[in-house]
Amino acid sequence: MGGKLKFQIRRLTAALSVVILSATACVSSPSSSASASCALSVGSLYEPQNLDNAGGGGQGAAEALGGNVYEALFRLTEAGAVEKSLVSDYTVSPDGLTYTFVLRRGVRFHSGTPMTSDDVRHSLRRILAGTSTSSRKNVLDMIKSVDAPDDHTVVVRLSSRSISLIYNLSQVWIVNHTLADPKTAEDGTGPYRLASWKRGATLTMERFGGYWGAAPKCGQVTFRYYTEAAALNNALLSGAVDVVTSVQSPDALAPFSDTSAFRITEGTSTTKLLLAFNCRRAPFDKPLVRRAVSAAIDDAKLLRSIWGERGTVIGSMVPPSDPWYEDLSGENAYDVEAAKRMLAEAGYPDGFAMTLDTPQYDPHPTIAEFVKSELAKVGITVTIDVISADEWYSRVFQRHDFAATLQEHVNDRDIRYYGDPGFYWGYDNPEVSDLIRRSESAKTTREQTELLRRANHEIVEDAASDWLYLNPQIVVASAHVTGYTANAVQAQFPVYGIDKR
Repeated sequence: MGGKLKFQIRRLTAALSVVILSATACVSSPSSSASASCALSVGSLYEPQNLDNAGGGGQGAAEALGGNVYEALFRLTEAGAVEKSLVSDYTVSPDGLTYTFVLRRGVRFHSGTPMTSDDVRHSLRRILAGTSTSSRKNVLDMIKSVDAPDDHTVVVRLSSRSISLIYNLSQVWIVNHTLADPKTAEDGTGPYRLASWKRGATLTMERFGGYWGAAPKCGQVTFRYYTEAAALNNALLSGAVDVVTSVQSPDALAPFSDTSAFRITEGTSTTKLLLAFNCRRAPFDKPLVRRAVSAAIDDAKLLRSIWGERGTVIGSMVPPSDPWYEDLSGENAYDVEAAKRMLAEAGYPDGFAMTLDTPQYDPHPTIAEFVKSELAKVGITVTIDVISADEWYSRVFQRHDFAATLQEHVNDRDIRYYGDPGFYWGYDNPEVSDLIRRSESAKTTREQTELLRRANHEIVEDAASDWLYLNPQIVVASAHVTGYTANAVQAQFPVYGIDKR
């Protein structure tokens, strides 16, 4: 799943009129081994901004389309392992600079045309193009050339070794090179094709009869979109949806507990809730100020107020599922008196005033009020500016016009953003950038892990952000629904394995 904003900004929905996108026709009838009568309804808070994960489609695009409509050369399993998908085999040169991929035969796009090496080359080049806005661009910038010597072979040459190349390719969707605008139409190779998208309401997919792999269980899947968690819960209770992709509050679980009509499943998450500082702008250009703010906020108390006994305080951008995880929650730990001393040392003995930009959807406004109350104890006056997801994307992410903000970053292995001074929070530490760069050229996982642990310690010591907590991953479904994944993988919600009895 490449190209889209990998921190997966939630619900980047636009105030547009209803749009219906008609997908291209299937090339054959659905397999008789799957139930044509099975129609699944999925409830979600995360509608796509558009259909292109390389062009700002957001978490909603990844959730609905990733693995269902679009596939990559490799697939990341629920357990975190990388396995082959649209490739049948590959080899790596002894110097680690040349990868030769043999494409799986018999793969067709939803338009009916065969997938060839031209499509793979096109999909990679669109990520690497100078005009690309893909967050995958920086992690694939060591790709020097992509060649297609024949229809089923792709040769990728690198300027430097990349220990994460195969993993990163699992996040690059393969798109038909003839598709004019991936933001408004799709032509993927997945088990489902897009049937219609009614902006602000539903996105419906139908089983693709020409799929190269096993037929999905249900013939039709409809994602139904809600702007409030309460409405989403009511839809599940009333039977309007069969499964909810993720639950945002433990309070929402009460109606589904202690009843055989529903099933609550808790898995692992990589979603970090951040108080992100604009490190380019005073006073947050001073590490001591950032450390003081972090120490002034009781992250554990905040987590309990939002999630009760669920979720985790981890103290960094690295979740436990990453190989280089360490529990750094003891660094910049809650200490009001220490926060006051650091502020005084940084030249702010009486505190300062700041604006906190926060997305309007839950639980961000509640968290913003908590942060405001905590910082008041050390003399920092917070003005909360509640903004739409669209405004967050344009003003905070694109223009960097903010002082501090709340945001969720959902992906694993995203410590790399702290090695990019051009990223929206503007953290610039040459030593960290060098460690992250060297980790990608590592010859072994052990070497990579050691370098990234060192980088993470530096990032935490600088309090580059305040990593408030790690979300739990909770899926709630009707008891008659089976086969959904418990763990969050690249923000996707695979529906091809779900059955409805």
